[in-house]
Amino acid sequence: MAGIQYEHTSRPKEGETLAMADGITWLRMPLPMSLNHINLWLLRDDDGWVIVDTGVDIPASRDVWRTTFETAMRNDPATHVIATHLHPDHVGCAGWLVEKFDVDLWMTREEYMLCRLLTSDTGKEAPEEGMRFYRAAGFSEEQLALYKKRFGMFGRVVGELPQSYKRMQDGERWLFAGQEWEVIVGRGHSPEHACLFDRARNILISGDQILPTISPNVSIWPTEPQANPLRDWFDSIDKLERALPEDVLVLPAHGKPFRGAHVRLQQLRKEHTDNLDKLLTTGQEPRRAVDVFGELFNSNISDGNRVMATGEALSHLNYLCNTGDMSAENDANGVTWYRRA
Repeated sequence: MAGIQYEHTSRPKEGETLAMADGITWLRMPLPMSLNHINLWLLRDDDGWVIVDTGVDIPASRDVWRTTFETAMRNDPATHVIATHLHPDHVGCAGWLVEKFDVDLWMTREEYMLCRLLTSDTGKEAPEEGMRFYRAAGFSEEQLALYKKRFGMFGRVVGELPQSYKRMQDGERWLFAGQEWEVIVGRGHSPEHACLFDRARNILISGDQILPTISPNVSIWPTEPQANPLRDWFDSIDKLERALPEDVLVLPAHGKPFRGAHVRLQQLRKEHTDNLDKLLTTGQEPRRAVDVFGELFNSNISDGNRVMATGEALSHLNYLCNTGDMSAENDANGVTWYRRA
């Protein structure tokens, strides 16, 4: 296959649905952010519908769901709620949906546990570990104060999760209305991201693991400052290339359904390897994480995206420190400086 080919020229309007294949419905849920939508998927089951991903938990999302219950779902119940991973646009309404339909929540263990942990931060003070983490990255006092003010935002758009869940594991297969779906776990964007693969029909629900036009964020966070998620990301790209046919129909969480998964995976790999090369080329002089934004990002870094940009910069710097190509030293003020080894 020469490149990426979009399967549909049309897409549902925000808050509306479109039938994708027999037993698969596409729901385009609006988001209150610059990335203004998420694609959610309804899979026909024997006695109702399997909901895959949920949108953030705000009144507008619940209104869309109420309309969807009556229209696309034809007042049939949900039989399961699946969250591909822990990010708020994927899991936000999960608790509300699970309670409404009295069904189980399906997630991988690492995603469920970390989501529970993050939602418990709401209402708490920013920890000293977080302040130390962003100070080391090069945040100013004003930027640290903003981080402190915004700490715990995660739980404000993620409803309370149920106290128990159904664990999803790599390689498991389930039947929904006679169609078999296999779990393929990817890592890097989140700890244990579940993709769903219908091998018979050659369809992949990719969540954020493969997106057609944007690169999923691969970041380090204060909870695990020495992590190496970029290595996990590269490993997952290799795994998906082995597992998926080139012409698989990818149903992504953002953007339009497409074919050309191998081409897109190669592009995603190259974007990060190019960034690693840039950091090594310009890495003779010591720099902080915040000093390398210009090499990694084409967009402007502002108060709204500085935390995510810092996390992604650190994932590249940590990767290079782990390969031995860069070294890191802390100064007397607790700021970390990176340079080529």
